[in-house]
Amino acid sequence: MSIDILVKGGLLADGTHADVAISDGFITAVEPGITGEAGEVIDASGKLVTQPFIDPHFHMDATLSYGRPRVNASGTLLEGISLWGELKQEQTREEIVARALDYCRQAVGKGVLAIRSHVDVTDPNFRTVEALLEVREAVRGVLDLQLVAFPQDGWYRAPGAERQVVRALDAGVDVVGGIPHFERTMADGAASVRAACELAAERGLRVDLHCDESDDPLSRHIETLAAETIRCGLQGRVAGSHLTSMHSMDNYYVAKLLPLIAEAEVAAIPNPLINITLQGRMDTYPKRRGQTRVPELRAAGVTVAFGQDCVRDPWYPLGSGDMLEVAHMGLHVALMTAPDQMRAAFQMVTETPAQVLGLDFGLAPGKRGSLVVLDAPDPIEALRLRPARLAVISDGRVVARTEPARTALSAGF
Repeated sequence: MSIDILVKGGLLADGTHADVAISDGFITAVEPGITGEAGEVIDASGKLVTQPFIDPHFHMDATLSYGRPRVNASGTLLEGISLWGELKQEQTREEIVARALDYCRQAVGKGVLAIRSHVDVTDPNFRTVEALLEVREAVRGVLDLQLVAFPQDGWYRAPGAERQVVRALDAGVDVVGGIPHFERTMADGAASVRAACELAAERGLRVDLHCDESDDPLSRHIETLAAETIRCGLQGRVAGSHLTSMHSMDNYYVAKLLPLIAEAEVAAIPNPLINITLQGRMDTYPKRRGQTRVPELRAAGVTVAFGQDCVRDPWYPLGSGDMLEVAHMGLHVALMTAPDQMRAAFQMVTETPAQVLGLDFGLAPGKRGSLVVLDAPDPIEALRLRPARLAVISDGRVVARTEPARTALSAGF
């Protein structure tokens, strides 16, 4: 069989040397010393070759809109939601598409080849959904864009939101979303979790809920989400995003909660950059940092993947789309600085989110021909340096290259 792309001399995440052969969009061999004619040979000698970076939680309908209609002065989640409520009434479909495509190009350049984006369905004009469906088609073949029907203003709190979720799914949106902690009562929040899970079970879809995104230790919708996942037979198809209230829960309750989440096979998606920025805003000192209990979740057998969440939007003024930056911050906040923990943090932006999204990525024969060559020798150095993506290959096609920056020091230094 002819080889379309041959990546030579790379180092895999486990430290082994291997070449990677790609033909007809799929990996055909991963082993040392592959020979044969190839359409293109990429020299990866001494460089880390990894499966693509994947962002399991993002808001592409709001990205790159920072400052509109004005800057979030308090830096809080609630002011961000309020600003987004104004922006979504005035922005056009064309604006959303242009910003989203701009971000997709930036993300691909960073080696991100799959993104799960929540799209606000509570806009009665439906322009956010229509825009993101257009973007999904535009990037198909380069970037996998998985869309979540997200009722930003509440499943029950926003008039007609439940109908809008169904309308979005009928239009082709992939995943059922929700935001139970934003409902007017805890009871309404629990009811919204049940409704979302039942809808997903009925349609054979996945679920990803914004869940307990607050400093309130009594916000415990993740418990309901786990129980409803089991009741509806959705094990392995559900994610709870954020889970920041767990940061403030008492240890006795968490000791009961973690086995339930693991039994339900509900994945956890913390978003380090945003969680530590939006949470703790009402504290004096000590100030809480709202990232959920990542090491404890992993130790309990829960699948945990880091997400980017926001880039220059009403909630967050920074961000670059670099999942190494996300993992770098995540391991700091989680105190995951042992070598095996840092390697796990790297997996939480590559292998693990692929599992959460149900994508067939991986460096093995038969897997999709998608990978990234990094200007670093191993995952820990990649996390430390956030190096150039020397080559980004998507389904057998090189879609991005970056030349590493070089610093020239003055003579005699």
